[in-house]
Amino acid sequence: MQESTRNYSIDKFIINPSAGRKTSPIDLGASGTTITDFYYYESILNETIKCSVTYSDIGKYSVADGVTSTVIDGMPLEGGEDVDITFKDMNHDATLKLKMQVRSINPLSKDTVRSLATLDLISEEGIRNYKKVVNKRYDGKISDTVTKICREFLQTEKDLDIETTDNNYNIISNNWHPFYILHWLSGRSIPNIQGAKGNTAGFFFFETSEGFKFKSIDGMLSETGTGGNKKNVKKFIYNQTVDLPVDYDAKILELDPPNPSGDIIRKLEAGTYSTRTILFDPFDCYYEVINPNSQSSASSKASQENLQKAGKNLPKINPKFNIEGQNKDFSKTKYHLIDRGTLPSGDTKKQIEKSKDQNFDPKNILNQSSMRYNQLFSSKTTITIYGDLSLHAGDLIWIDPPELSNKQTQGLDNYLGGYYIIADLCHYYNLSTGCFTKITAVRDSTGKKGNPTYNPF
Repeated sequence: MQESTRNYSIDKFIINPSAGRKTSPIDLGASGTTITDFYYYESILNETIKCSVTYSDIGKYSVADGVTSTVIDGMPLEGGEDVDITFKDMNHDATLKLKMQVRSINPLSKDTVRSLATLDLISEEGIRNYKKVVNKRYDGKISDTVTKICREFLQTEKDLDIETTDNNYNIISNNWHPFYILHWLSGRSIPNIQGAKGNTAGFFFFETSEGFKFKSIDGMLSETGTGGNKKNVKKFIYNQTVDLPVDYDAKILELDPPNPSGDIIRKLEAGTYSTRTILFDPFDCYYEVINPNSQSSASSKASQENLQKAGKNLPKINPKFNIEGQNKDFSKTKYHLIDRGTLPSGDTKKQIEKSKDQNFDPKNILNQSSMRYNQLFSSKTTITIYGDLSLHAGDLIWIDPPELSNKQTQGLDNYLGGYYIIADLCHYYNLSTGCFTKITAVRDSTGKKGNPTYNPF
């Protein structure tokens, strides 16, 4: 399909005055105001979606009979106002219908005939988060707790896409804000997939235009989605031809060369390769040092076989830096008290029976989630394509850069090409140039798994 930057439109951008104001709503596309730039953001590292709009205003907003003013002064805008947005993408038959709140107002310029301003927008849950604290006990699966906190404290009516966790965790929140505890639980969650326990852990809580999501790293990297159905993975290619090759969804307009290594010092500081955990049980003074190594131990080889990887090989460090000897080869240390006998479920009799059971199993979770988070961001690239509003943060995509060679027929880069996860996404709309999508894509490994059915070169 030959895409066009013109097949996009902002059909609605209505700002409603705060309750109690007698002024009327305004559509920023109406007479007197013109949207010049619109940015829409999603990220697996952000709990809410965000928007930014820049508009020009010639002061025709009706305040009273015969009286006009700018939107900022006449409404007046103070923050927290409701905003309804409809953003259409005719190229991909996709529409973003958003309900946002004004987060901040930033006047840019003003003269005698025109003003220019930028409004930063956020989901209403992003504001409600600071008005609520979680002060309730939750028992059972972490995924069930995440659902309850979203409904009871964030009070969201949006769709929830919550991946089931394997582990239970009984908690009483210490008056934490909802987003804080949801992120805290993310790092303590094991995906409900075969071979996950002891080998992998770690979830992300984030929002897209489709609603809130709670997804494991391995779940996002899997080629199959909910119900075992194969995901619709969009494929993007960067080449010098004019036409889009068969089997690809779009051409990459700009590509930052994929970085498969990153900063090794930062990786060591974060414990990407090996993390030591020291456990202490105050119940019986039990002390244990856990030191899984992501490369050399037998357990790590079994672990890698149970991981969902984007490519073939996880990042490795030069073996000359491996330190031989028990509990010596690590670059980061974590300390954790074993949670035993706290918050057991059931009546008094059952609680007594479970008084020696662990509520949380750090041995099979903490190191695994720490290393998995760092592995996921070990390789990244940034691409720009024509706007595609059907893409979302957390989506699995395929990127094919060309190989650099002097061969007569150029091929694909089998080291850096392949599956990636959309970590950050921005849809950018400009009144003059149209719409583009910029993506920061990350992966945990290198080496291509699978190939397109057609060689575009």
